[in-house]
Amino acid sequence: MTKLAIAGGEPELSRSEYKNWPVITADDRRFVNEVLDTGIVCGATAPQCKKLEEEWAHSVGAKYCLTTCSGTAALHMALAAAGVGPGDEVITSAFTFLASGSCALHQNAIPVFVDIDPKTYNIDPNKLEAAITERTKVIIPVHIQGLPADMDPILKIARKHKLFVLEDAAQAHGATYKGRNVGTFGDAAEFSLNALKNLCGGEGGLLVTNDEHILKKASLVRCFGDEIDEVSHRRKYNASILGYMYRNQELPAALARGQLMHLDYNNNIRIANANCLTRELGKIPGVIPPYCPPDSKHVYFMYNVRFDSKAAGVECEPRRFRIAVEKALYKEGLQVGQWQTMPVPTQDLFQSKLGYGATGYPWSVNEAKGIKYNYNVCQYPVAQMLCDTYTVVHGIHPPNGCALMKRIVGAFRKVFQNLDQALAHADDPVFPGMDSNLYGVA
Repeated sequence: MTKLAIAGGEPELSRSEYKNWPVITADDRRFVNEVLDTGIVCGATAPQCKKLEEEWAHSVGAKYCLTTCSGTAALHMALAAAGVGPGDEVITSAFTFLASGSCALHQNAIPVFVDIDPKTYNIDPNKLEAAITERTKVIIPVHIQGLPADMDPILKIARKHKLFVLEDAAQAHGATYKGRNVGTFGDAAEFSLNALKNLCGGEGGLLVTNDEHILKKASLVRCFGDEIDEVSHRRKYNASILGYMYRNQELPAALARGQLMHLDYNNNIRIANANCLTRELGKIPGVIPPYCPPDSKHVYFMYNVRFDSKAAGVECEPRRFRIAVEKALYKEGLQVGQWQTMPVPTQDLFQSKLGYGATGYPWSVNEAKGIKYNYNVCQYPVAQMLCDTYTVVHGIHPPNGCALMKRIVGAFRKVFQNLDQALAHADDPVFPGMDSNLYGVA
């Protein structure tokens, strides 16, 4: 019998076998040095920011792009530009990052969540229309972890109800749906540039649109709502709307420009690594690799696997089974752990509905009219099932390759051949999660 590391055996992998992201190239250094050489380090019209806007718009096939300080800022800018306000409802996915829902609160609107598809983990179009009311103004489909949402039925529903579509493509740089880049289907789209993302700027975000009105309004929101004189092109220091300080800076923009030159190459490595894992992990009873529809290009910002105790031949409650396997894999040296631990609407922010200053605002705007909002977890059974049973397998990013993927598969096989040991240590004080240095984060 092989002894698992969690039971006192030797681990299968070591941290040194994992190589870190991002991969810094000569192009990154060249653009960063341009910033240092010019001495221009910030500004909405600074050269690196403007070049990044042009290059990203061209890359995805959009007319316009604005750089921002974060993907969250880009989401908020787009909602503000769309005229979202108090009492409006914004629909998004129950399994996503907080910002997909909280961006509505920043515009004093009310987030409404829809459960996910059990195969893609994206918002389920079949459940979307039931969530629409006379107050709905925006749908935010999320291209989760690099997999495009099913945009055709989403857009059909949006057109029927005359709704604004804002794509949350924070995790999906270079992903395609039916041969077309994500970020070009809706009225606007957002991408993130933080250190973990496929397109890394360290921090930052991008808003893209084909609508000039959205561009101009978002530009105002990005810089304090401050008007620009049409003749002198200088700021008037006269705010015409409520704005924020959402500008990006030159060093992050420069890094993102360098990274963009290698995005396709790096995405292809992610896809090859993911395919290698899927091919082999799918052979292990009880392991469910991620699914990619044939008409989509998944760029694997993250690689999720789910665990099925019944398929593994084990009598165990699903959540406990995941915890046991996850701990055992982690002790074998794998970089594994959960990303989201619960559906977003079950987080305290939405359960308490305290809102601004503990006033219950913005929910209170509509609740005063007798409209009630309920974020009971029972409404999101698929998202809850996913959170109970999945873990993220880290390390599929470049420069890691097939050799590491084979080592990861070997560790999975070792654990699943000795599940009795893993289950015996399910309550051990082991805390899975990735080493943040793996993604250039301290």
